[in-house]
Amino acid sequence: MASVAKIARRTFLIGAAAIGGGMAVGYYFYARPKGNPLETLVKGEWTTFNPYVMIEASGKIILIAPRAEMGQGIHTTLAALVAEELEVALDQVEVQHGPASGAYYNSGLAGDAAPFPAFDRSTMAQTMRAIMGGAVKAISLQVTGGSSSTIDAFEKMRLAGAAAREMLKAAAAARLGVAVETLQAENGEVFDPASGTKISYGDLALDAAKLTPPSDIKLKDRKDWKLLGKSQKRVDMRAKVTGAPIFGVDVSLPDMLFGTVKMNPNLTGRMESYDAAEALKIPGVVKIFEINCQSGHGVGVIAKNSWAAFKAANAVKVQWDKAPYPQSSAGMFTLLKDTLKPGAGSSLRTIGDVDTAFADAPADRVVEAEYQVPFLAHATMEPMNATAQFKDGKLTLWSPNQGPTVVRYVCAGIAGIEQDNVTVHTPVMGGGFGRRGELDFSIYATLAAMQADGKPVKVIWTREEDMTHDMYRPAAVARFKARVNGDGLPVALDGRIAVPSIMRSIVKRSLPKMDGMPLGPDKGLTDGAFNQPYDIADFRMDGIDAELPVPVGFWRSVGNSHNGFFHECFMDEVAAAGKLDPVAMRLKLMQPWPAAVKAVEKVAEMSGWGKTEPGKAKGFAFTLAFGGWVAQVIEIADTPEGIKLEKIWVAADVGIALDPDNLKAQIMSGLVYGLSAAMNEEITFADGIVEQSNFHDFDAMRIWQCPQMHIEILENAEEMGGAGEISTPGAAPALANAIFALTGKRIRTLPLSREVKFA
Repeated sequence: MASVAKIARRTFLIGAAAIGGGMAVGYYFYARPKGNPLETLVKGEWTTFNPYVMIEASGKIILIAPRAEMGQGIHTTLAALVAEELEVALDQVEVQHGPASGAYYNSGLAGDAAPFPAFDRSTMAQTMRAIMGGAVKAISLQVTGGSSSTIDAFEKMRLAGAAAREMLKAAAAARLGVAVETLQAENGEVFDPASGTKISYGDLALDAAKLTPPSDIKLKDRKDWKLLGKSQKRVDMRAKVTGAPIFGVDVSLPDMLFGTVKMNPNLTGRMESYDAAEALKIPGVVKIFEINCQSGHGVGVIAKNSWAAFKAANAVKVQWDKAPYPQSSAGMFTLLKDTLKPGAGSSLRTIGDVDTAFADAPADRVVEAEYQVPFLAHATMEPMNATAQFKDGKLTLWSPNQGPTVVRYVCAGIAGIEQDNVTVHTPVMGGGFGRRGELDFSIYATLAAMQADGKPVKVIWTREEDMTHDMYRPAAVARFKARVNGDGLPVALDGRIAVPSIMRSIVKRSLPKMDGMPLGPDKGLTDGAFNQPYDIADFRMDGIDAELPVPVGFWRSVGNSHNGFFHECFMDEVAAAGKLDPVAMRLKLMQPWPAAVKAVEKVAEMSGWGKTEPGKAKGFAFTLAFGGWVAQVIEIADTPEGIKLEKIWVAADVGIALDPDNLKAQIMSGLVYGLSAAMNEEITFADGIVEQSNFHDFDAMRIWQCPQMHIEILENAEEMGGAGEISTPGAAPALANAIFALTGKRIRTLPLSREVKFA
């Protein structure tokens, strides 16, 4: 069986080896690779070396960073991977997202998606990761998510830059009549030290692109990095500061029309009838049409301006069908708790004999707790939008999306055309958090364009439509119990988590032809609980797919977002029951995993754990998510105005920190996102309809509530980890544990503001 590690560096790795019939597939040579999507785009004096590098005769260089830029700085880091080996500075290049193409499939998704803990490097786990990588390649899955972008790109994008560099040097060697090894590449030029001659990349590009790259491309040693490992200026900063039109809502085209949608607020419910007579009287309204598709049911409006479209949508009279789920939040949680019946569910990781461990356990040695978390909206600052034009049998989309090849595939089917006739442009996004991995806004824009007689239509949702028609972070309930020994340490742990399956929900609405097909082990049900680095002799974590048909989707840190709360709050309860310090207990249980131990020790040192001023308290949490080993401590204070969040310390180990400042910024962002949800946020239902409609009743943490943040980046882990989501899971449990330390009140339900007041 071939392994990914044995595929030579001279090959361009499009994915992990797909294992089938004993043959490793999924790679091709850098020399003008088959399927390079840039080959159809280069014109005039432009040339392309591979899917990531374009150079013009003038010397202009375009680097492709094929992951969605939604504020996380990924375009800067991905460009730096190529630029490092190409020997150019970031201010010498232009960075673009590039086209939708299978050449940009994301193999990094496979590692974390496999149903094994990140620290499991067994043959079985590695084989499964390889198989999943091959599957991702086979379906051309170009996706931004799972904190996987740098993991996926780390080798192949450096190889792209190195291959182009060596081809440029070879072209210069042929022109100068010297050996290629005597030449140097630096600052966008090839330099001959013997003669002092310098030739720009632009002068060499056309000749170089005709050459075959050497078979022994060597990547730079880390000690020689000029860009990587150092903090870089964001390549998109100037555009954002100057208000450049880079977002989806900024798209402006000749003869453009404007649209919006009004969908059934009873989620997944159909539409019985509608009356558009009054809406059509509004000046500027062009057309009102019915929407019945896999994403929802309602009406679309096309007008000459967005204000007319919004007014018309409000004026349409509709009879809606009810939704097929319990009509209230209380009814939904009753359903979830009923789902926790014994015998249901399945475990991805069982160690020892849990039932026997509890059978003879004295009552005073057993700790039990039940937890509950609500649905959550993504609440991106830029509401859902997309622009589409359907003309002459071709569809063009300007869609701020996280999965352009999936958008192309699905919208081609909606329009009844081949994928080759669909072009997907991916603008910068005003927030994503998983929401823009959905297809609904692209589908609705496609349907509007099909009604617009060849004119482009920009479809923008109102904030209220956005908030009440999200694909929510699922609500979940959990029951945990542990047995502690005479030393207070847990020797057995049994957990049960009931939660609607995100994968099942996504497949049902996005790829309805696959609905009902077996999808294999559903890691998302227990992710963040079954795979944590704790050495407990008897362990089981069951996940139960609850039949609650509210649309749910990927939300920043996905299953870790709620399971991190369940698991780390419970570990705190276990420590209290065993009369152990929460940090000391974890250090004893984490001994087999040095990266975890070092992260915990570091954050304890940073925070002065064990030392607390009167009227203050600290809470601790540790989570391993997306390959990031993250320990955090939060300090809170009791004030007359309520509980005040004062300081938070984080020690995060990602193996290799490609851009330390950007990594710290992502950790800060993840903390704010997680703390906002922990403190205030919930989506509730009444009469089958979401009650929250805007930021006034789905409120994020305010700037004066944000604690001082102290972050240290570690590089002890053996594997590279992600960045964008790794700090979110630990935020809620750290805060809840701090509240217990301060008040003695153990809160097991989010949001915490239900039981305490925050200053």
